[in-house]
Amino acid sequence: MHNIQHQQKQQQHQQKEQKQQKQQKQQQKQQQKQQKEQKEQHQQKQQKQQKQQQKQQQHQQKEQQHQQKEQKEHE
Repeated sequence: MHNIQHQQKQQQHQQKEQKQQKQQKQQQKQQQKQQKEQKEQHQQKQQKQQKQQQKQQQHQQKEQQHQQKEQKEHE
């Protein structure tokens, strides 16, 4: 019985991680789009936005690494 609960927990955890990875991919896509726009427009405002997005992305990556580490410890 306990085992099933453990498996369910792990599955939820994995789903959470997949969701995060999906989000990250979307963010990267957005970033590429922004970089392209930046080349075309050379705007400082966009640079600022991009920096903020990179910050967010780094934060997400950090969290993801933390989660993956936790998962390995669970196994």
